Amino acid sequence: MARMEATARPLRIGHLYPDLMNIYGDLGNVIALRNRAAWRNIPVEVVELGEGSWDAREVDIFFIGGGQDLDQSRMYLDLLGKRSQLVSAVTSGAAILAVCGGYQLLGHAYSDAHGKVLEGIGLIDGTTTAGEGRWIGNVVVEAGEALGLGPVPLAGFENHGGNTWLGSGVAPLGRVLVGGGNNGVDGTEGAVQGNVIGTYLHGSFLPRNPRVADWLLAAGLRHRDKAWIGPLADLDDTVELAAQRSAVAIAMAEKGRKAVARA
Repeated sequence: MARMEATARPLRIGHLYPDLMNIYGDLGNVIALRNRAAWRNIPVEVVELGEGSWDAREVDIFFIGGGQDLDQSRMYLDLLGKRSQLVSAVTSGAAILAVCGGYQLLGHAYSDAHGKVLEGIGLIDGTTTAGEGRWIGNVVVEAGEALGLGPVPLAGFENHGGNTWLGSGVAPLGRVLVGGGNNGVDGTEGAVQGNVIGTYLHGSFLPRNPRVADWLLAAGLRHRDKAWIGPLADLDDTVELAAQRSAVAIAMAEKGRKAVARA
Protein backbone atom coordinates (compact mmCIF):
# COMPACT_ATOMS: atom_id res chain seq x y z
CA MET A 1 0.00 0.00 0.00
CA ALA A 2 1.30 3.41 -0.95
CA ARG A 3 1.75 5.89 1.89
CA MET A 4 -0.90 8.62 1.84
CA GLU A 5 0.60 12.08 1.73
CA ALA A 6 -0.50 14.65 4.29
CA THR A 7 -3.20 16.93 2.98
CA ALA A 8 -4.97 20.05 4.20
CA ARG A 9 -8.43 18.64 3.59
CA PRO A 10 -10.35 15.37 3.21
CA LEU A 11 -11.22 13.75 -0.07
CA ARG A 12 -14.37 15.61 -1.06
CA ILE A 13 -17.38 13.99 -2.78
CA GLY A 14 -19.93 16.43 -4.20
CA HIS A 15 -23.48 15.05 -4.47
CA LEU A 16 -25.27 17.11 -7.11
CA TYR A 17 -28.97 17.84 -6.52
CA PRO A 18 -29.49 15.04 -3.96
CA ASP A 19 -33.10 16.07 -3.33
CA LEU A 20 -34.09 16.00 -7.02
CA MET A 21 -31.84 13.44 -8.71
CA ASN A 22 -32.03 10.37 -6.50
CA ILE A 23 -34.16 7.48 -7.74
CA TYR A 24 -33.65 3.69 -7.93
CA GLY A 25 -31.02 3.59 -5.21
CA ASP A 26 -28.69 6.20 -6.67
CA LEU A 27 -27.74 7.49 -3.20
CA GLY A 28 -25.95 4.17 -2.66
CA ASN A 29 -23.23 5.32 -5.05
CA VAL A 30 -22.26 8.15 -2.72
CA ILE A 31 -22.40 5.83 0.29
CA ALA A 32 -20.15 3.31 -1.49
CA LEU A 33 -17.54 5.94 -2.34
CA ARG A 34 -17.59 7.35 1.19
CA ASN A 35 -17.32 3.94 2.82
CA ARG A 36 -14.60 2.60 0.54
CA ALA A 37 -12.50 5.67 1.31
CA ALA A 38 -13.17 5.46 5.06
CA TRP A 39 -12.34 1.73 5.17
CA ARG A 40 -8.89 2.67 3.89
CA ASN A 41 -8.51 5.40 6.54
CA ILE A 42 -8.73 8.10 3.88
CA PRO A 43 -10.39 11.21 5.36
CA VAL A 44 -13.55 11.81 3.35
CA GLU A 45 -16.34 14.37 3.29
CA VAL A 46 -19.65 14.40 1.38
CA VAL A 47 -21.05 17.80 0.44
CA GLU A 48 -24.52 18.36 -1.01
CA LEU A 49 -24.51 20.65 -4.05
CA GLY A 50 -28.07 21.77 -4.81
CA GLU A 51 -29.75 24.74 -6.38
CA GLY A 52 -28.05 28.06 -5.71
CA SER A 53 -24.40 29.02 -5.41
CA TRP A 54 -21.58 26.63 -4.59
CA ASP A 55 -17.86 26.27 -5.32
CA ALA A 56 -16.67 23.24 -7.30
CA ARG A 57 -12.95 23.95 -7.01
CA GLU A 58 -12.26 21.69 -4.04
CA VAL A 59 -14.55 18.82 -5.02
CA ASP A 60 -12.64 15.71 -6.10
CA ILE A 61 -15.49 13.42 -7.19
CA PHE A 62 -18.93 14.58 -8.34
CA PHE A 63 -22.00 12.37 -8.47
CA ILE A 64 -25.32 13.12 -10.16
CA GLY A 65 -28.11 10.57 -10.34
CA GLY A 66 -31.36 10.23 -12.22
CA GLY A 67 -34.63 11.95 -11.47
CA GLN A 68 -38.26 12.21 -12.45
CA ASP A 69 -38.92 14.36 -15.53
CA LEU A 70 -40.39 17.20 -13.47
CA ASP A 71 -37.42 17.27 -11.10
CA GLN A 72 -34.92 17.15 -13.96
CA SER A 73 -36.67 20.10 -15.59
CA ARG A 74 -36.49 22.01 -12.30
CA MET A 75 -32.72 21.63 -11.91
CA TYR A 76 -31.80 21.84 -15.61
CA LEU A 77 -31.21 25.60 -15.85
CA ASP A 78 -29.38 25.64 -12.51
CA LEU A 79 -27.03 22.89 -13.72
CA LEU A 80 -26.47 24.66 -17.02
CA GLY A 81 -25.45 27.75 -15.07
CA LYS A 82 -22.74 25.67 -13.36
CA ARG A 83 -21.26 24.45 -16.66
CA SER A 84 -18.08 26.54 -16.48
CA GLN A 85 -17.43 25.37 -12.92
CA LEU A 86 -17.86 21.70 -13.82
CA VAL A 87 -15.76 21.96 -16.97
CA SER A 88 -13.01 23.69 -14.99
CA ALA A 89 -13.13 21.04 -12.26
CA VAL A 90 -12.89 18.17 -14.75
CA THR A 91 -10.09 19.91 -16.62
CA SER A 92 -8.16 20.08 -13.34
CA GLY A 93 -8.61 16.32 -12.82
CA ALA A 94 -11.83 15.93 -10.82
CA ALA A 95 -13.97 12.86 -11.58
CA ILE A 96 -17.70 12.60 -12.27
CA LEU A 97 -20.12 9.68 -12.16
CA ALA A 98 -23.44 10.51 -13.83
CA VAL A 99 -26.38 8.09 -13.91
CA CYS A 100 -29.36 8.10 -16.31
CA GLY A 101 -30.80 11.62 -16.43
CA GLY A 102 -27.54 13.02 -15.10
CA TYR A 103 -25.68 11.13 -17.84
CA GLN A 104 -27.98 12.57 -20.52
CA LEU A 105 -27.47 16.13 -19.29
CA LEU A 106 -23.67 15.81 -19.42
CA GLY A 107 -23.85 15.22 -23.18
CA HIS A 108 -24.17 17.86 -25.89
CA ALA A 109 -27.96 17.85 -26.13
CA TYR A 110 -31.20 16.00 -25.38
CA SER A 111 -34.13 15.99 -27.83
CA ASP A 112 -37.49 15.09 -26.31
CA ALA A 113 -40.45 13.35 -27.97
CA HIS A 114 -41.88 16.73 -29.02
CA GLY A 115 -38.69 17.80 -30.78
CA LYS A 116 -37.62 20.24 -28.08
CA VAL A 117 -33.85 20.31 -27.77
CA LEU A 118 -32.20 20.91 -24.40
CA GLU A 119 -28.59 22.01 -24.42
CA GLY A 120 -26.25 19.86 -22.34
CA ILE A 121 -23.09 20.50 -20.37
CA GLY A 122 -20.86 18.99 -23.07
CA LEU A 123 -18.57 16.94 -20.85
CA ILE A 124 -19.52 13.76 -22.74
CA ASP A 125 -19.36 13.57 -26.54
CA GLY A 126 -22.85 12.23 -27.03
CA THR A 127 -26.43 13.24 -27.74
CA THR A 128 -29.72 11.78 -26.52
CA THR A 129 -32.96 11.46 -28.44
CA ALA A 130 -36.38 10.24 -27.32
CA GLY A 131 -36.90 6.58 -28.15
CA GLU A 132 -40.02 4.84 -29.39
CA GLY A 133 -39.98 2.54 -26.37
CA ARG A 134 -38.67 2.42 -22.82
CA TRP A 135 -35.90 0.12 -21.61
CA ILE A 136 -36.79 -1.32 -18.20
CA GLY A 137 -35.04 -4.18 -16.46
CA ASN A 138 -31.79 -5.71 -15.28
CA VAL A 139 -28.61 -5.17 -17.27
CA VAL A 140 -25.27 -6.94 -17.64
CA VAL A 141 -22.36 -5.18 -19.32
CA GLU A 142 -18.88 -6.41 -20.16
CA ALA A 143 -16.54 -3.57 -19.20
CA GLY A 144 -14.65 -2.03 -22.11
CA GLU A 145 -11.04 -0.93 -22.27
CA ALA A 146 -11.53 2.67 -21.16
CA LEU A 147 -11.26 2.01 -17.41
CA GLY A 148 -8.52 -0.60 -17.69
CA LEU A 149 -10.44 -3.12 -15.57
CA GLY A 150 -10.37 -5.96 -18.08
CA PRO A 151 -13.53 -7.62 -19.47
CA VAL A 152 -15.23 -7.86 -16.06
CA PRO A 153 -19.03 -7.93 -15.74
CA LEU A 154 -20.91 -4.84 -14.57
CA ALA A 155 -24.47 -5.15 -13.28
CA GLY A 156 -27.32 -2.70 -12.76
CA PHE A 157 -30.93 -1.78 -13.54
CA GLU A 158 -32.12 0.51 -16.33
CA ASN A 159 -35.32 2.51 -16.76
CA HIS A 160 -35.04 5.09 -19.53
CA GLY A 161 -36.88 6.25 -22.64
CA GLY A 162 -33.97 8.24 -24.06
CA ASN A 163 -31.46 6.79 -26.52
CA THR A 164 -27.89 8.04 -26.22
CA TRP A 165 -25.57 8.06 -29.22
CA LEU A 166 -21.84 8.43 -28.63
CA GLY A 167 -19.51 10.55 -30.74
CA SER A 168 -15.94 9.81 -31.76
CA GLY A 169 -14.44 11.56 -28.74
CA VAL A 170 -15.73 9.11 -26.13
CA ALA A 171 -15.48 5.38 -25.38
CA PRO A 172 -18.38 3.25 -24.13
CA LEU A 173 -18.29 2.01 -20.56
CA GLY A 174 -18.85 -1.45 -21.96
CA ARG A 175 -20.65 -3.89 -24.23
CA VAL A 176 -24.23 -4.87 -23.45
CA LEU A 177 -24.83 -8.57 -22.74
CA VAL A 178 -28.37 -8.13 -21.40
CA GLY A 179 -30.57 -5.04 -21.74
CA GLY A 180 -30.79 -1.96 -23.89
CA GLY A 181 -27.80 0.08 -22.76
CA ASN A 182 -27.30 3.38 -24.53
CA ASN A 183 -29.82 2.89 -27.31
CA GLY A 184 -30.73 -0.77 -27.85
CA VAL A 185 -29.09 -0.71 -31.28
CA ASP A 186 -25.29 -0.48 -31.23
CA GLY A 187 -24.62 -2.70 -28.18
CA THR A 188 -22.92 -0.01 -26.11
CA GLU A 189 -23.64 1.04 -22.53
CA GLY A 190 -22.47 4.18 -20.84
CA ALA A 191 -19.54 6.42 -21.67
CA VAL A 192 -16.05 7.18 -20.40
CA GLN A 193 -14.39 10.45 -21.35
CA GLY A 194 -11.33 11.34 -19.32
CA ASN A 195 -12.37 11.17 -15.67
CA VAL A 196 -16.10 11.33 -16.51
CA ILE A 197 -18.26 8.20 -16.42
CA GLY A 198 -21.86 8.18 -17.63
CA THR A 199 -24.17 5.18 -17.37
CA TYR A 200 -27.82 4.17 -17.38
CA LEU A 201 -27.21 1.66 -14.57
CA HIS A 202 -29.15 2.31 -11.40
CA GLY A 203 -29.54 -0.16 -8.63
CA SER A 204 -27.32 1.34 -7.19
CA PHE A 205 -24.32 0.91 -9.46
CA LEU A 206 -21.15 1.20 -7.36
CA PRO A 207 -21.92 -1.15 -4.44
CA ARG A 208 -22.23 -4.05 -6.90
CA ASN A 209 -19.34 -2.88 -9.08
CA PRO A 210 -16.57 -2.03 -6.58
CA ARG A 211 -13.77 -1.83 -9.14
CA VAL A 212 -15.49 1.11 -10.79
CA ALA A 213 -15.87 2.75 -7.37
CA ASP A 214 -12.14 2.35 -6.77
CA TRP A 215 -11.34 3.79 -10.21
CA LEU A 216 -13.27 6.92 -9.23
CA LEU A 217 -11.60 7.08 -5.81
CA ALA A 218 -8.15 6.86 -7.39
CA ALA A 219 -9.04 9.68 -9.80
CA GLY A 220 -10.31 11.76 -6.90
CA LEU A 221 -7.14 11.19 -4.89
CA ARG A 222 -4.98 12.25 -7.83
CA HIS A 223 -7.04 15.43 -8.04
CA ARG A 224 -6.68 16.16 -4.34
CA ASP A 225 -2.98 15.26 -4.14
CA LYS A 226 -1.20 15.70 -7.46
CA ALA A 227 1.73 13.62 -6.18
CA TRP A 228 -0.44 10.60 -5.28
CA ILE A 229 0.39 7.59 -7.45
CA GLY A 230 -1.40 4.80 -5.54
CA PRO A 231 -2.26 2.05 -5.46
CA LEU A 232 -5.29 1.90 -3.22
CA ALA A 233 -5.14 -0.66 -0.42
CA ASP A 234 -7.04 -3.86 -1.19
CA LEU A 235 -10.40 -4.42 0.47
CA ASP A 236 -12.32 -7.63 1.12
CA ASP A 237 -15.02 -7.41 -1.55
CA THR A 238 -16.58 -10.80 -0.86
CA VAL A 239 -20.01 -9.33 -0.14
CA GLU A 240 -19.92 -6.86 -3.03
CA LEU A 241 -18.87 -9.46 -5.58
CA ALA A 242 -21.47 -11.92 -4.31
CA ALA A 243 -24.11 -9.24 -4.85
CA GLN A 244 -22.73 -8.67 -8.34
CA ARG A 245 -22.88 -12.38 -9.20
CA SER A 246 -26.45 -12.55 -7.95
CA ALA A 247 -27.44 -9.51 -10.01
CA VAL A 248 -25.80 -10.99 -13.12
CA ALA A 249 -27.62 -14.30 -12.64
CA ILE A 250 -30.97 -12.54 -12.27
CA ALA A 251 -30.30 -10.39 -15.33
CA MET A 252 -29.32 -13.34 -17.52
CA ALA A 253 -32.85 -14.64 -17.14
CA GLU A 254 -33.96 -11.51 -19.02
CA LYS A 255 -31.65 -12.05 -21.99
CA GLY A 256 -33.39 -11.02 -25.19
CA ARG A 257 -35.61 -8.48 -23.43
CA LYS A 258 -36.91 -5.73 -25.68
CA ALA A 259 -37.93 -2.15 -25.01
CA VAL A 260 -41.46 -1.61 -23.68
CA ALA A 261 -43.61 0.17 -26.25
CA ARG A 262 -44.86 3.62 -25.31
CA ALA A 263 -48.51 3.76 -24.35
